[in-house]
Amino acid sequence: MIYLDHHATTPVDARVLEAMLPFFTEKFGNASSRTHRFGWEANEAVERARKQVASLMGASAREVVFTSGATEATHLAIAGGTAVAPAGRRHIVTVATEHKAVLDPCRQLAASGWTVTELPVAPTGLVDVDAVARAITPGTALVSVMLANNEIGVLQPVADIARLAHAQGALMHTDAVQALGKVAVDVATLGVDLASFSAHKLYGPKGVGALYVKRGVEKQLGAPVRGGGQERGLRGGTLNVPGIVGFGAACEVAGHEMQVEAHRVSALRDRLWQLLQERVGGVTMNGAESPRLPGNLNVGFAGVEGESLLVGLTDVAASSGAACTSAEPSHVLVALGLDKTGALASLRLGLGRWTTAEEIDRAAAHLADVVAHLRRSAPATRLAAAGASR
Repeated sequence: MIYLDHHATTPVDARVLEAMLPFFTEKFGNASSRTHRFGWEANEAVERARKQVASLMGASAREVVFTSGATEATHLAIAGGTAVAPAGRRHIVTVATEHKAVLDPCRQLAASGWTVTELPVAPTGLVDVDAVARAITPGTALVSVMLANNEIGVLQPVADIARLAHAQGALMHTDAVQALGKVAVDVATLGVDLASFSAHKLYGPKGVGALYVKRGVEKQLGAPVRGGGQERGLRGGTLNVPGIVGFGAACEVAGHEMQVEAHRVSALRDRLWQLLQERVGGVTMNGAESPRLPGNLNVGFAGVEGESLLVGLTDVAASSGAACTSAEPSHVLVALGLDKTGALASLRLGLGRWTTAEEIDRAAAHLADVVAHLRRSAPATRLAAAGASR
């Protein structure tokens, strides 16, 4: 089966696994145990990984807080960034196409009395910077805009938005999960105060992530996860040493290979898009063609029922914006202006490190066959054929 769902998760790179394995067995110590060699080894490994992760995002090691994943990192950013906000700052600005890890805690805060502005996007998926400027007020505590969308891959103008947030005294958070290791990420250039990351999107293990906290900003944060005092008191709990080591190794590999990999993967993505246009009529790209993640292609197929499309893909692993077990369309695609039918008849295709040209050719042929079959068997097609035969 051809794996084209790299935005959902990536396989662990063999080099990453090799780095992790000793920390499950002979180097099994708790990184907080400071009285013997086992703890020292674990702590040294964690701090080495912290430097590796920090290097890839352009931060200092002290600005990296390890978490159980990007969802927790995002919750720490939002809950921490609002917990100790001044009484006059009870407003959050975000975007309708954010991941639910951002939207859900923001809506929870709205239910407790906060004001939340969810800005719309253009059909390209990009937010209007002028609209952001109008939305941010002296009462805004936090602005959260993702760097790279997890469904349509578009890159938002985060640096411009960060300047607007800071001009009004607000904190700036970005969900940079899909961007790290795929495109250059420099938190200093972006100007953000907080940024969320995850290891399993760049060929590291699941269950480990990080929150970038700009030096000095920790004084403006609450600490929603207490107990043990780990991670400078910002996130308590025993550290996942093997996972953190894997995260560091994944960042090290990406730092060396990202530029060449992005060029290769984007060429394969463009090849897939060209083949789909040649072989499948009524196919559209969802979101701006540029700026976009190199391995992302989100496409809609007219005249096709969404669930049947996913079920019919026996040779290609892909996903729609919404879980295939529900009939709900992707909130991202709806925000772009697609109706329910169009959103459900769309596929997110994510290419990765080991995707080959031969796989792209096979995937395009398989998609063309499945779409053609579904269109022939669609009710409207059958009715039209029946009318013609009369």
